[in-house]
Amino acid sequence: MTISALGESATLPPSLVDQAHEIMRRKILDNQWSPGFQALEQEVALSLGMSRTPVREALIRLQQEGFVAVIPRRGFRVLPVSPTDMKEIYEILTALECMAVELVARRKPSQTELKPLVSATREMTAALSHDDLEKWALADETFHHALVKLSGNKLLLEAAMGFWDRAHRARMFTLRLRPKPTNSTKEHMSLVAKMAEGDVPGAVEVNRFHRERASRELISIFEQFRLQQL
Repeated sequence: MTISALGESATLPPSLVDQAHEIMRRKILDNQWSPGFQALEQEVALSLGMSRTPVREALIRLQQEGFVAVIPRRGFRVLPVSPTDMKEIYEILTALECMAVELVARRKPSQTELKPLVSATREMTAALSHDDLEKWALADETFHHALVKLSGNKLLLEAAMGFWDRAHRARMFTLRLRPKPTNSTKEHMSLVAKMAEGDVPGAVEVNRFHRERASRELISIFEQFRLQQL
């Protein structure tokens, strides 16, 4: 089979597709492209200063990730997140993170290894003291990313972060609709202490409670404000 037979995408520099994918993905995650947003490939390509081919490849990837629906001859539409979606996403995140916690606690990590988690939690506390919820959310994401990364399992990290991204839009949209998130920092430090002690069951229990509480709070906002989707 010749290169031409494989199609134009076979000769594309991967970095160009990656660049288009990351820019578009970030617009969705930050709600610059809110659920229901629709555009043509050509419009996006012009705005990014690219040809349609890398944009098309990026859209296919975003569709596989559950962010958009590609509509033939009509471009794409950003998909919403429903309460059912969030419940299922958090169930998967809870399972994946508990697995990571078990792997970390089992080897009884050093204080040096746990330092990124402690630093992120302190940043969360500082952000809350200044009512900077966006900075708090960023530090919270940093904590969870560092936690799963500490497991040493790259595929586990890739899977967890994929679902974390899908939850990000709803979390950011509801950030100011929730009570002040003071519980998270306490639960984070409790989790760090349990892992440092090598207490596998205790660490997993703390993490499961933390994730399930966050899920309940988020879904309750959907119900309280009668949001069918975000």
